[in-house]
Amino acid sequence: MSVSASTPIKLVNAVYASLPERVNLGRTRLGRPLTLAEKILINHLADPEGQEMERGVSYADFNPDRVAMQDATAQMALLQFMTAGLPEAAVPSTVHCDHLIQAKVGASIDLGVAVDTNREVYDFLRSVSAKYGIGFWGPGSGIIHQVVLENYAFPGGMMIGTDSHTPNAGGLGMVAIGVGGADAVDVMTGFPWNVRWPKVIGIRLTGSLSGWSSPKDVILEVARQLTVEGGTGAIVEYHGPGADSISATGKATICNMGAEIGATTSVFAYDSNMADYLRSTGRADIADAADAVASDLRPDDGASYDQLIEINLSDLRPMINGPHSPDRAHRTGAEVGEAATENGWPLDVSAALIGSCTNSSYEDLTRAASIARQAAANGLTCKVDLLITPGSEQTRATIERDGILADLEAVGATVLANACGPCIGQWSRPEEVTSVPNTIVNSFNRNFPKRNDGSPNTFSFVTSPDTVMAIALSGRLDFDPITDTIIAPDGTEVSLDAPVGEVLPADGYDPGEDTFTAPPADPSGVSVEVAPTSDRLQLLEPFTAWDGNDYDGLPVLMKAQGKCTTDHISAAGPWLKYRGHLENISGNLFAGAVNAFDDAVGVGFDTTDGNRRTYPEIARRYHEADIQWVAVGDRNYGEGSSREHAAMEPRFRNGVAVIARSFARIHETNLKKQGMLPLTFADPDSYDVIGEEDRLAIVNLPPVPGEKVRCVGTRPDGSTYEFETTHTFSPEQVEWFIAGSALNIVRAKVAAES
Repeated sequence: MSVSASTPIKLVNAVYASLPERVNLGRTRLGRPLTLAEKILINHLADPEGQEMERGVSYADFNPDRVAMQDATAQMALLQFMTAGLPEAAVPSTVHCDHLIQAKVGASIDLGVAVDTNREVYDFLRSVSAKYGIGFWGPGSGIIHQVVLENYAFPGGMMIGTDSHTPNAGGLGMVAIGVGGADAVDVMTGFPWNVRWPKVIGIRLTGSLSGWSSPKDVILEVARQLTVEGGTGAIVEYHGPGADSISATGKATICNMGAEIGATTSVFAYDSNMADYLRSTGRADIADAADAVASDLRPDDGASYDQLIEINLSDLRPMINGPHSPDRAHRTGAEVGEAATENGWPLDVSAALIGSCTNSSYEDLTRAASIARQAAANGLTCKVDLLITPGSEQTRATIERDGILADLEAVGATVLANACGPCIGQWSRPEEVTSVPNTIVNSFNRNFPKRNDGSPNTFSFVTSPDTVMAIALSGRLDFDPITDTIIAPDGTEVSLDAPVGEVLPADGYDPGEDTFTAPPADPSGVSVEVAPTSDRLQLLEPFTAWDGNDYDGLPVLMKAQGKCTTDHISAAGPWLKYRGHLENISGNLFAGAVNAFDDAVGVGFDTTDGNRRTYPEIARRYHEADIQWVAVGDRNYGEGSSREHAAMEPRFRNGVAVIARSFARIHETNLKKQGMLPLTFADPDSYDVIGEEDRLAIVNLPPVPGEKVRCVGTRPDGSTYEFETTHTFSPEQVEWFIAGSALNIVRAKVAAES
């Protein structure tokens, strides 16, 4: 298997060769027209003739076309793959170095510091990639999802990626799903990837965007309607005449943020805008191949959806969502201003940021630049710090060549490295700013507390690049770019015209610096070493198999109140450096969780001596004393990033189960993959019954698909109570639990076949 800097046409042709026949088979078996999502899924089934395909019920085995990993998650994924016993990855796979670059000064300095600081990790990822036939995109290449969109995504393909915003590739008609590293290992070892057959939510778009409205406003409106849980267990499929009016990169923005509504993924049908983007990025052969099967790259007439939402793009107005949740929606201007006044959010903005994997395309940056040129012509500059993150080296080189970079810098922008940076907490800010309540606006995707700069005092609002630029020029959260004016240095009132962008560069893309390294044809001379003394990397030991007994006397290590995202369970920011060292990164376990018993953050009750300690310290003490324990969660437990560390850390520290009112999809699967029990309260009110010093028993194990699991609680006074839980284990996933992890199953299969 060869790995290159783009998807080879041979792979695409192989996918399209089976597509018409598989689609017809699906129509016959299901007896109805198909959605686009169903067509792509059926074409990638391991057993298209025998597989059950009941939405929201059946578990199915798929053969994805490729795997993509970012550097923070790739470390643990590749450490797991190394233990599988295979000589190379069985499907095309790539590693992208985008998460470990901290934004502080500017692009060149920040990149140099990152290369020096993370040298051990980069060398590890580079050598593992070379050893096992994996493509390596070095630091400075760009954000994984933009690099994938520019080089690897293709209509009708299927990809999994170890990052929750992998669905970005849906902008090119690809079913691209964010997963944990253990799922990636399954695919890289050549075994089918197992997941519940998703429901399909249809978003019918009519009309067209105009003025200050942008693709970002589409997904912010969808988030408003569906909330952060509304897409759970479903693929969101955009269709209708309005869908075809949106550019490929605009579609990618919408699909990217589908992760914020819990969706399995999001996808658009193939159209001329996708073909234009493919040709502009040097993939005319793929566009030609897609044209030949175009009817099968769109939903059938009469396709049915589990839920249908209609949005008239012509009615959309600029939105700004936040703080603390991407579905907390407001109109720009007076509406968000009134909410800010009511809630005590500062109206003066401390920083404005444009970029991230969600909004850093050529089109995004040219629209922002068109506003900047207006400002400069009227003597205006930004009233707050404006930080710009190009999505990729190709985008950076192109906007520099075309003068867009200069337009942004002319109003005071600082250009950061082609990396995730502030979007994921890799942002060093002055303490005098973060020590007090402050407001930031950005074109990112997530705005959970502490997400961007680690400070609980920062109120983060998500909006379009256009609105970010306007607010940066005004300095006010409640600025309405449609109606409000800005006072120029000469005292005149300046009204900003609506932004005008260029969908694609007229002179084509400038590839910039070549940052891709293909694996060698002969990897026999490549060695992979992990120093036993390293504090960044640690070889893994397999988790132990279930001992066959029910769990009894489990202390409640943590009971979370309200949101408990993967950021609360396993914080990013400074902890990113330990993503390859399971023991060290476990030092952040539940550090951000809010204790349901006293509202304390990251602090709970230690049953070993009755003292109060931080959750990471309690977990370490339980682990050292070989005490198994349970965690309790609220609604949508584990929402946010796909980071499997949030599942591996509790398993490593001797956790055996998480019981919650509901789970986010990726995290629930990650827990199963690591041999833990994600259980859902059959009655959500049972959450309230569990006390801080109670002990829980989980009985009648292993879990049986379709049957409830009974739990018994014992209070300090000896009295007991019972409650039932549900689960989503398939028969195959039950085997993961019995074996101690899904990876243990993979190891056994590889050993048996070798």
